Amino acid sequence: MPKHYSKLIETKIKSRAVHRGVVGMNIDTVRLINGKTATREYLVHPGASAVLPLIGGKVVLVEQYRYPAGRVLAEIPAGKIKKGQSPLACAKAELAEETGYRAAKIKKLISFYPAAAFSDEVLHIFVANGLKAGKTNTDEDEFLNIKTVTLKTACKMAEQGKIRDAKTIIALLYYKNFAPQGF
Repeated sequence: MPKHYSKLIETKIKSRAVHRGVVGMNIDTVRLINGKTATREYLVHPGASAVLPLIGGKVVLVEQYRYPAGRVLAEIPAGKIKKGQSPLACAKAELAEETGYRAAKIKKLISFYPAAAFSDEVLHIFVANGLKAGKTNTDEDEFLNIKTVTLKTACKMAEQGKIRDAKTIIALLYYKNFAPQGF
């Protein structure tokens, strides 16, 4: 039988910032529960919010080229949380900036760590309804196509590997399987 540890914790001994930019990179030395030391390298991230926009049973997706992936991905609108900004305010801002829509109702679905092994990022996902069209205001280096599909089609796209973005897959499946009906 595997050993059971009563306190699964690592204690930071020292931390060194090796990069600061849109995201940062730290290299920390930690003390393990057995008393030995280890190195932990990770991204320092301000956190992000994403929003699943719904219009009468349809989902609004944005398509954009993602350089690290080397391809265009279909995603829900999302962005990094600015200093002093709440996750909700970020979700509303990203929805308006990327799609032009503003929501009459917005509700938090879930928060999670997208890559806990190498990043401290927490991603907050919201669902938005009662959308009113407006003008987009994307960042100057951001080029997006807006696509509207049924929730069923979006879930099928995820199942078939046509949607490969983790936050979008989580938002779709969480909403479909766990969100209270009628939102």
